[in-house]
Amino acid sequence: MKNRVILLLIICFFSVSVHGQWTLKTNLPALYINTFDGRNITSKTNYVNAQLVYMDEESHVTKWDTIQIRGRGNSTWNMSKKPYRIKFLKKQRFLGEERANAKSWTLLANAGDKTMLRNAITSAMGEFAGLPFNPACKFVDLIMNGTYMGTYQISDQVDIKKKRVNIVEQDYPLEPDADISGGYLLEVDGFQDGNCFISSVYNVPIRIHSPDEDEINNEQNQYIKKHVSIFENCLKSSDFTHPIKGYRRLIDSTTLVNWFLCTEISGNIDGYYSTYFYKNQADSIFYWGPLWDYDVAYNNDRRIPNTYNSLMTDVGYGMTKAWLNRMWEDPWFSRLVNRRYNELLDRGFVEYLYQKIDSLTNLLSRSIQLNYEKWGIRTRMYNEIVLYSSYDQYVYDLKDYISKHSEFLQQAFANRKPLDPTPSFSPKDYFYRITNSNTKKAMETNGNAVVQYTNLEDRLTEDWIIKRANGHFQIINRDNEMALNDPTTGAVGPTTNIGTALNTAIPDTIDTRQLWDIIPQGTDGYYNLLNVYSQHIANLNGGSNADGTKILSYTNDNRNGESKNRLWMITPTKEQLPIEYTGIRELEPDNYALAYDPFTKELHFGSDTPEALSFKVYVYSLSGKLIGTFLANERFSIQQFADDVYIVKWNCGGKTKSVKFKK
Repeated sequence: MKNRVILLLIICFFSVSVHGQWTLKTNLPALYINTFDGRNITSKTNYVNAQLVYMDEESHVTKWDTIQIRGRGNSTWNMSKKPYRIKFLKKQRFLGEERANAKSWTLLANAGDKTMLRNAITSAMGEFAGLPFNPACKFVDLIMNGTYMGTYQISDQVDIKKKRVNIVEQDYPLEPDADISGGYLLEVDGFQDGNCFISSVYNVPIRIHSPDEDEINNEQNQYIKKHVSIFENCLKSSDFTHPIKGYRRLIDSTTLVNWFLCTEISGNIDGYYSTYFYKNQADSIFYWGPLWDYDVAYNNDRRIPNTYNSLMTDVGYGMTKAWLNRMWEDPWFSRLVNRRYNELLDRGFVEYLYQKIDSLTNLLSRSIQLNYEKWGIRTRMYNEIVLYSSYDQYVYDLKDYISKHSEFLQQAFANRKPLDPTPSFSPKDYFYRITNSNTKKAMETNGNAVVQYTNLEDRLTEDWIIKRANGHFQIINRDNEMALNDPTTGAVGPTTNIGTALNTAIPDTIDTRQLWDIIPQGTDGYYNLLNVYSQHIANLNGGSNADGTKILSYTNDNRNGESKNRLWMITPTKEQLPIEYTGIRELEPDNYALAYDPFTKELHFGSDTPEALSFKVYVYSLSGKLIGTFLANERFSIQQFADDVYIVKWNCGGKTKSVKFKK
């Protein structure tokens, strides 16, 4: 009796779950579409009436007695496994509350992509990058008029709607005083379908998707054409790099760079042949995206059989390149691309895509097997570069491309990025090497003389300590502990009495012959060394490559940034300064610092706001004996005290501070 009850329950459950003729083919939801009278779908423009049944993963059924269905796509419509567009009579949240409430949805066949993952992972990448709308990726098994059709992807139709392109949709018909500034959904469309115009400056074919071509009036047409023309004229102009006069005021940089990077990361050779962008109402800016139609991306099109080491702005198809290659000429754009790409790398976008691929591969494994039993895994559908006998090999190629191409892009974007201006010099607690831009040899001491010599890591005569002194810099050699000095005598000026060989002298922060301004030049990280006393520039004598060539006090004029004899690279060594050189460098939130000068044996504070240095400072021996006090705006000499460790204490802003230093 017990076994009969169990059997009865199983039979009842089976009869409920299969719902008669509707069953799940795999672990994926099943989508059943039956056209009225079994009519074939042969057109991309004319809809056919049909019935639709959706059975989810738990075998729950939702049925629509009447929908419409037609073909869709351009190249993809010519493949044997065809894509479709379905249209409900009323808006439906077909994919749940998190997706759009809309009539139109697409069924992507992904026929030219043997992994069937490229559109899905690109949408995920757009989400990772922060694009505001990324098409849905719900995989199903499709059964049409009783015939199994394969693995399909339910996705959004690209249109204006909440949770799609969420901008203002203009009313139809328009009121006489309607605001026609937006929204507009546009596409750079190489096929030039629908309501398409050619832009006036760069001859870019642009399709107006919304307002619909059956609803848009002449005034709206002219408005958006003019706005594109304004953008192109700003981009073409001689002031195009100007943040106000140029094109930047008319583009949203966030969506631009994220859309652009996703297109380049995916290596989509058609990404600039079909490019969506849009404009909202009462907003002059163009926004970029969504990402759409990426089944030939990631090196999956034999028209360009190797895109591993290529930028799509160089080798891809489409007229969006005309805009982007002009933007490449703007240092702001190339810096933006380089910075944002490295942010995505640091956040782990490669690992993220790997995880998505692995997750989807696992999800689709059973459906993939059925799909290729029907369509053949070695059957060429479009322009696939290679044909393998196993699905895993296609997935491996996809991952391999992401890995290698992402490495190429990092270097490619860095190469496009203009060199940053040489920064103002700010010394750190390291020894420095000062090398000539022409010979790459290092400045060093030879006795008291200052010469160049082959740059050798362990050569202490080539190490220099650079510290601030009286608003300038003092440069002290590590080996002889003497300061770089300009001994020029007599009347001096920037271009007079030049040619004296530099030497070193006993450090004296008051002597302006030992004080230098370190002046950045150009974009290559080079500096001039300008002597405060003589106003001359440190110059390699004759530009000679010979070891022992003297460094001269020389002409200071408009060739400072060009003459390699006057340009010096100042780079820290790997070795930090020991305490006897650094003294105390205790930076405070109030922007002041206590320092010990080991050459004058003085303690003193420095601050960008000297008026704040009004507190009293106490100096103790290590045993705790008070040996002296001073105000923070004064200097305190410990020259008369023994070489030892001392403690300095003070109170500022209600906080007591103390540090140790070694004399």
